[in-house]
Amino acid sequence: MLLDSLLEKANSKGLYTVAVAAAETAEVIEAVIDALNRDLAEFILFGDREKIISLIKLQKQELLNNNKLKIVHADSVTSAAETAVQAVSNRQADVLMKGNIPTNILLKAVLNKDYGLRTGNVLSHTACFEIPEFDRFILITDAAMNIAPNLEQKVSIINNAVTLAKSVGIAIPKVAVIAAVEAVNPNMQATLDAAALAMMNKRGQIVDCIVDGPLGLDNAISELAAKHKGIVSDVAGNADILLVPSIEVGNVLYKSLIYFAKASVGAVLAGASAPIVLTSRSDTAESKLYSLALALCCVNK
Repeated sequence: MLLDSLLEKANSKGLYTVAVAAAETAEVIEAVIDALNRDLAEFILFGDREKIISLIKLQKQELLNNNKLKIVHADSVTSAAETAVQAVSNRQADVLMKGNIPTNILLKAVLNKDYGLRTGNVLSHTACFEIPEFDRFILITDAAMNIAPNLEQKVSIINNAVTLAKSVGIAIPKVAVIAAVEAVNPNMQATLDAAALAMMNKRGQIVDCIVDGPLGLDNAISELAAKHKGIVSDVAGNADILLVPSIEVGNVLYKSLIYFAKASVGAVLAGASAPIVLTSRSDTAESKLYSLALALCCVNK
């Protein structure tokens, strides 16, 4: 499996430390146990100590004696978020991972001016999909963070996704700027932005990748669809990264791939001073593990 290669790559990078905010959920503990069994990382679990210990005992009691695991009690999810972020900020940990906590509470701590992980860059969500019958990763951005990004924000979102793509072995990522049509339409802002982004790439304002658009989803990923529509492009039919025009498009595409196409996924939040594993509380332990591996691949030390 393609995503299994992320586990191998993460394992080869050395032993980093992951701070988990509000770790008291069975899926998170399952992912942590799996990661420890694979020797992927060390962990600091922040949250209700008794609940965390109970969950560990249910799954693998001997883990409590593992010197690569530390539990730090927090009285609330807010406290868990703050202390986990501070651990990353203070370099006690290299990756931040979301546990059983609302995203807005975690992000409030991430964006804290005193101890947060702000860099001045746009934070964006990038999902790395393994899709049946595709022989390459398909990266989708942004399905969870930026609601309706403007042109400047889309540049940052591309840059974040390109950095992530390179970390998983895609040397020159091909970026398709997705819209409903392939032609520039003055009444459709997504097509205007797509054309501008493609030109910015040609003029060296967006680097280390190939950008083209507007492209429809079909001709971005299918060479046959691109040929039928007469589209000649280095990206069409072979896109590695799909830049969606809005969070609604990204969210529906993300969930469609999981529930209709039975795709597997790992996802991270990029643009902060450290990778952030920002999975949904409904995501499987497998998805959390792949997201963790993806984040570890993105650590830059």
